[in-house]
Amino acid sequence: QVQLVESGGGSVQSGGSLRLSCVASGIIFDYYDIAWVRQAPGQEREWVSCASSKPDGTRYADSVKGRFTTSRDNAKNAVYLQMDSLKPEDTAVYYCAAGQGIILSTVADPGRYAYWGQGTQVTVSS
Repeated sequence: QVQLVESGGGSVQSGGSLRLSCVASGIIFDYYDIAWVRQAPGQEREWVSCASSKPDGTRYADSVKGRFTTSRDNAKNAVYLQMDSLKPEDTAVYYCAAGQGIILSTVADPGRYAYWGQGTQVTVSS
């Protein structure tokens, strides 16, 4: 059974930082691309970043580039999202998602990821 479990969400003031974690089980973690996707109330899912299974590294949405950093630790089956300089518009439920063989042109399509966690709430107040 595949499980992705996020943690680390919470409430912070604008300009603050949070670090999200996602731990996976039931998959051969090294072979999977792991994305962070967020969804604010009443809005569509928004892809945030992806930590590739390949050596070509990570990708970020323009809205978070320079503020968020994603990293992975294959030995721990974990991916992290360090979020700095948080803004109220970053408020959302953050999900991690796992997929295989995702080509660069589709990395931002949430539909490409087969497995999803339950999400963790991030709230940024002004």
